[in-house]
Amino acid sequence: MPLVTVRDAAQQLGVGYSTLKQWIYQGRVRTTQTPGGHHRIAESELERLLARRSQAPARRPKQSSRGVIVTLSGRNQLRGFVEEVRIDGLLAQVRLRVGNQTLTAIITRDAVTELKLRRGDEALAIVKATEVMVAREGGSGKGPRR
Repeated sequence: MPLVTVRDAAQQLGVGYSTLKQWIYQGRVRTTQTPGGHHRIAESELERLLARRSQAPARRPKQSSRGVIVTLSGRNQLRGFVEEVRIDGLLAQVRLRVGNQTLTAIITRDAVTELKLRRGDEALAIVKATEVMVAREGGSGKGPRR
């Protein structure tokens, strides 16, 4: 029974590494653990998942100029261009130019590699926040009352 790493299985399934890890933790994917605690997926389990995916009803994906993006519930989506990618250890700093504004995100090195982010690439920032602040520039802050 040949075993596959989680990263290789995720690539074959066309899902992200973290998504597959969540499926494993939820018990949706059967794995074997190595003595070091790493998950391995049997090829038979991978075939089961691939067969299940092919039987699932197709979703209508959103098309972008670079490929297919799975529909997301997040509505705060900002399209821009990668200005800079700086990798240090396990993390990476990605700076996007969105209109005349700059957005900086700290993501994992693995995510940068998986997304193949490079300077000049078009990218989509999806913002999910529990808190939003509103501010005004200059002046007394007094305006007409309604």
